[in-house]
Amino acid sequence: MAIESIQTRIDEQRRTSLYARALLIRKVEQRLLTMFSEGKLFGTVHTCIGQEWTGIAVAESLKDGDRIYSNHRGHGHFLARTDDVYGLVAEVMGKKTGVCGGHGGSQNLCARDFFSSGVQGGIVPVSAGLALEQKLSNSSNITVVFVGDGTLGEGALYEALNIASQWNLPLLIVLENNYYAQSTPQKQTLAGDICARASAFGIRTAHGNTWKPEDLLEITSDCVSWVREQRKPVFLQVDTYRLMAHSKGDDDRDRNEVESYWAKDPITLFTREFPEASRQIQAEIDERINTSIAQADRDGYAESMAVDEAVPPYGATAWRSIANETSDRVVNRIHAALQRNMRRDERILLIGEDIEGPYGGAFKVTKDLSAEFPGRVRNTPISEAAIIGVGNGLALSGRLPVCEIMFGDFLPLAADQLINHASKFRYIYNEKVNVPLIVRTPMGGRRGYGATHSQSLEKHFLGLPGTVMLAIHHRYDPALVFDTLFRTIDRPVIVIENKLLYGVRVSNEAPAGFAWEHSDELYPTTRLRPEGKPDLTMLCYGGMLPEVEKAADKLLDQYEIVCEVLCPIQLYPFNPWPIIESIRESGRLVIVEEGQNFAAFGAEVIAQIHESAPGILKSVRRVGPPRHSIPSCGVLEGELLPGETHVIEAALEIMNQ
Repeated sequence: MAIESIQTRIDEQRRTSLYARALLIRKVEQRLLTMFSEGKLFGTVHTCIGQEWTGIAVAESLKDGDRIYSNHRGHGHFLARTDDVYGLVAEVMGKKTGVCGGHGGSQNLCARDFFSSGVQGGIVPVSAGLALEQKLSNSSNITVVFVGDGTLGEGALYEALNIASQWNLPLLIVLENNYYAQSTPQKQTLAGDICARASAFGIRTAHGNTWKPEDLLEITSDCVSWVREQRKPVFLQVDTYRLMAHSKGDDDRDRNEVESYWAKDPITLFTREFPEASRQIQAEIDERINTSIAQADRDGYAESMAVDEAVPPYGATAWRSIANETSDRVVNRIHAALQRNMRRDERILLIGEDIEGPYGGAFKVTKDLSAEFPGRVRNTPISEAAIIGVGNGLALSGRLPVCEIMFGDFLPLAADQLINHASKFRYIYNEKVNVPLIVRTPMGGRRGYGATHSQSLEKHFLGLPGTVMLAIHHRYDPALVFDTLFRTIDRPVIVIENKLLYGVRVSNEAPAGFAWEHSDELYPTTRLRPEGKPDLTMLCYGGMLPEVEKAADKLLDQYEIVCEVLCPIQLYPFNPWPIIESIRESGRLVIVEEGQNFAAFGAEVIAQIHESAPGILKSVRRVGPPRHSIPSCGVLEGELLPGETHVIEAALEIMNQ
């Protein structure tokens, strides 16, 4: 259903004020282009010259508490909403006094419920998360997300439209249709009708353009009012034209075409029709811009933030024995932790595929929680990017989302949300935000699920700046891990849960001649400590622990080889010192991983050992699967994935050198 365009008249004073705002945006961006050519800016500049009225029309209709998520071409949206010329100029110049301390630059801005990002499609699910938080809070506020026509090629957009419509989110999607995706004309990339895409999801649509600013103001006001009152999404297509290059000077469009749009540009026409008023407005704007640039010139450049991902300084590891208070299965311990923390903290929400009752998730971790916490446990479509994107938006809003990805094999479908969004928000927005996002996912094979449901892909997400990765196991109560996580989280955390461990009971029962101990860390390293001095150190994590434990027992019983097994929960950031202390005694290391070990966790551990304690490692072996896909045949899968026999063979080889 389309919203009618209504021609209205505005009084002269308001018209002049609005054109003054449009001229401010244009003059600031023209000056930025000049500064770039003078070498005063870093990277690039994407201007919205010709598109100014979209941001103004939206900003005119919003109220305090409404949120905007913009994109790489967002200067106009930012200025229309905040009027912060100095903050923008200083930010683009890379100065510490910029709106994001110089860390965000031209594309990544954050101020007063305003966000922007250079990744087009991915911002729509994040915006849906912002809108979901407003819905859950019973707020009258709304969220607006700006995208371009080039974004219509991004799958995350459609995942988000589906969820926004299904969940009735107060989200206004403003699509600025400037007919080009960077340099490629729309006719080469776009099939079908633009508004029909949103209509297919049952979303109300509207259509305006920037050549009739008065109409656009009215249409946008109607859209905002409808979203605010009905608490449902609207899709607004705004036809416009980018008068300058995509960025800097990379413009190969036909010059006659560009000139034809300059000729009908409303700001150009205003300056011709009202030359005296225009000169006065521009003089005031120039003075304001000059003052801002002069001040920013005197300011210092962006300053580095404290780095907390580096190898920590050495401190002797304190070990302790902890008697597990339960012998329940791992799956039940995770469930119990989710339940008690959701009772304690109303910010916690669970979202994912098939996690509501009666199904309760593919591995039953969330069984019955939807009955106890209606509205806080939500089934989603098969939309991994949207699941974590919505989680990002919820986290930015102060909620504590737990996103379940049904199989770890599907985590790469949401890689953009982790790599380009969640892990970067805190830095690029100069620590104005925290992102307390938890992503839970099962990894591992040995269940005959085949090549696309049995992988261990965590290595591809290790080392993302500003994130944490945990891998739970059965020798340290997973409920304690989640209790700690919910109590302390201030950044994105990926939790790896091995499929086979779900059914294993939590226990400290150790083989004869060994004892279990845990390091005194927030997320402990667990060690199987032998009675005597170790001949060999074994390192593993997660689902490999049972296999390595059995191997250590057999190596002692049959070969009189004394092994110490270490199993860290926190894989990143990683503390190597418990492993280094063991290697100082043994000199030998076997690393066991279920995933491919090329460029994996074990390789990083070896590098950190050599960097932090050179010379102590005499020999090392890595145990992992052959480099081909995991078969569906159970017998072949068992031969392929590293197990007790493979670990013993590696240990004997390294001991017989």
